[in-house]
Amino acid sequence: MPQLILASTSRYRQELLARLRLPFEAVAPEVDETAHPGEVPAALAERLALAKARAVAGTRPGAIVLGSDQVADLGGEAIGKPGNHEAAVAQLRRMSGHEVIFQTAVAVVAPGLAAIERAEVRVRFRELSEAAIEHYLRADQPYDCAGSAKVESLGIALLQAVESDDPTALIGLPLIRTCALLRRAGLEPLA
Repeated sequence: MPQLILASTSRYRQELLARLRLPFEAVAPEVDETAHPGEVPAALAERLALAKARAVAGTRPGAIVLGSDQVADLGGEAIGKPGNHEAAVAQLRRMSGHEVIFQTAVAVVAPGLAAIERAEVRVRFRELSEAAIEHYLRADQPYDCAGSAKVESLGIALLQAVESDDPTALIGLPLIRTCALLRRAGLEPLA
């Protein structure tokens, strides 16, 4: 079986990929994640997912390499990881009462194959009070999550609705699409 590599150091993506019960190694992709001028969130997520997979594949010939990226899209503007409490407060204030589209892309690079898939998750945030925002951020500290909300944790209480055809996409790795890409690369998760 070829070596499977996840081009990511994200613990969320590692936990998701581990659900498939395939042995894999996680490797930091060393990719500049700066958006290009005028680049829309969906295109940014796809470009970065493929760039991450290609960066690691270049150092691991013969491996099957997965890259992934997620960008929150608020009215066409990319919303990234807040990094700290103040930025998270600002993000949640902006998203309060609005729909945010989480664009999650996954790419595979393997011998003779470079392919990408994208999952779109529509999330409607409730109207959030300052107290609710503060309580949530102190409890979950989602400073490493695009859009400042962990749906797999207390962040679900911030939301009014979630629409997606790939339920793990909102956490950071769309596993339905990942399985399809792995099959294209010759790796069957159920074998």
